[in-house]
Amino acid sequence: MGTFFRVCLALLACWLGYGPARAETRVALVIGNGAYANKAVLPNPTNDAEDVAAALRRSNFEVILGTNLGQSQMQEVAIRFARAAAKADVAMFYYSGHAMQHNGVNYLMPVDARLDDEADLKRFTRVDDIVSDLQQAKNLRILVLDSCRDNPLAEDLKRSGRTRSGSVGRGLSKMEAPLGTIISFSTQAGRTADDGRGRNSPYTTAFLKHIGEPQEIGEVFRNITSDVYEVSGKEQLPELSLSIVGKFYLNGTLSVTVTPPAAGDPCALAEAHRKAADSIGTATAYEDHVAKFPACAFANLAKAKVEDLKQKTALAPAAAGGTGARGKTSFDGNWEETVTCADAGKTHG
Repeated sequence: MGTFFRVCLALLACWLGYGPARAETRVALVIGNGAYANKAVLPNPTNDAEDVAAALRRSNFEVILGTNLGQSQMQEVAIRFARAAAKADVAMFYYSGHAMQHNGVNYLMPVDARLDDEADLKRFTRVDDIVSDLQQAKNLRILVLDSCRDNPLAEDLKRSGRTRSGSVGRGLSKMEAPLGTIISFSTQAGRTADDGRGRNSPYTTAFLKHIGEPQEIGEVFRNITSDVYEVSGKEQLPELSLSIVGKFYLNGTLSVTVTPPAAGDPCALAEAHRKAADSIGTATAYEDHVAKFPACAFANLAKAKVEDLKQKTALAPAAAGGTGARGKTSFDGNWEETVTCADAGKTHG
């Protein structure tokens, strides 16, 4: 197969929206912590996590699911996720449960957490560490925290005086998404979110509604944000930070089935070859088409293109000569240069 013909097939693959047959690797860590041992019980994170895991599996994610995890269990699943993300094209972390900020750093709370003083924060999971693990994925990284609820343990720590004044903030601290990353909180930084009264939280309800849609991923998260804002009576506005270049789809907009050309049909690939020639746009490309597919539907059109391009090439020097250094398109009586040449035989200089 010639080089030009291989280029034709590659270009056709791009136009049709498919490429080499390599499955995109997607991994997700989904955690729902609700059964807290120290008075901070939440009713729906387990449901949130199980429903989100099912939705992501439908979008071809390999899911690591954990519910009601203690400190050591959260460490274990985080290690598994870090290893999986290093080999993935797309990685997502989804957390529903209690979290808090301390000195501008966000922490996720295991169900066996105690918070007697600042030292106990070492038992929590730092969100910055999760973001670092996400960055190993090649193409797209997504961090979702449905965790800005009122946190009784954080409030107890604030009131106890065993932490510096102002070090425990309300809600979560704002985070800017690194390149290639989407970060979504269930509400704005520094604010708390509603638990909801159904099976899922308001944020997770919106997430489940939109995550399977065949839309660009930025649009998916904008729709989630809009839904939560409207359903909450404009009281809860999710925090959204996107830093992505290009368009990403978890569920593609186009599914193409390619039918192999019929055996013995000499014109089966003529249209693909013609489109490739159009994209290159040279007389040589069209001549190659005529040579390969002389009896097919586009041969005469290709011949006409060859003649047209050759005529344009022949006229190009004359057209170029009509424009002077001053941008004139015809001779205006003023010479830019005067060149004197010696006579050569019967030819006058």
